[in-house]
Amino acid sequence: MLVMDGIVKTFFPGTVNERRALAGLSLTLDEGDFVTVIGSNGAGKSTLLNSISGRIAVDGGTISIDGRRVNRLREFQRARYVGRVFQDPMAGTAPNLTIEQNLALAARRGRPRGLGRGLTRKQRERFREELRVLQLGLEDRLHAKVGLLSGGQRQALSLLMAGFTQPRILLLDEHTAALDPQRADLVTRLTQRIVEQGGLTTLMVTHNMEQALALGNRLIMMHEGRIVFEATEERKRRLTVPDLLAEFQKIKGATLDDRALLG
Repeated sequence: MLVMDGIVKTFFPGTVNERRALAGLSLTLDEGDFVTVIGSNGAGKSTLLNSISGRIAVDGGTISIDGRRVNRLREFQRARYVGRVFQDPMAGTAPNLTIEQNLALAARRGRPRGLGRGLTRKQRERFREELRVLQLGLEDRLHAKVGLLSGGQRQALSLLMAGFTQPRILLLDEHTAALDPQRADLVTRLTQRIVEQGGLTTLMVTHNMEQALALGNRLIMMHEGRIVFEATEERKRRLTVPDLLAEFQKIKGATLDDRALLG
């Protein structure tokens, strides 16, 4: 479903601020894979997601989604293949639009636009059914402005919207990091449910090592733009947080921030 081959990305080349974010990275995800990504700050985790979504252009290598090379496609063109939830709950929704308007935009992602009825009764019923899954009472607040929702509610809505059109790849960029523990646990459980029910191929970046071990069937560790450790499903089931810390300690110069250690 996803093939990345020899991906290279350097920021500010030829300057004193030059930084190699991805250094010949290669990664393959089969359909239905749920891969969690951990690594120190500056390891290239967000750059990895940005290169898949088309937010940034890579300097070298190829990216293919569902058998189609997408290097030349811009971010809005890749939207038909890629769904994404960001760390900031404010980033995935339009605060001045209502819940149903946000859902309507998500439902049309990647499709041709034209003149026609914005929302039908059938669509509203579908929205209500989808929102009931969140168990947050949002199905009775379709006309509420999204900007009035709490951070946890907005992130849950963003997650629902990202999976709304069954994207070929779902990208989760530390999507629970900005939430309090109770809301983070809710969104984590919703993530597992939405991914499993939709059979979505998913790549999730997280600083929380317990979360990285609990979710998904594969795990990779990044450092300085490379994958330095990978655990398949069988090995991942046997891993513990101390095991991951031991792997970090093998990497010369790698450090973990407090969020990773305490998460």
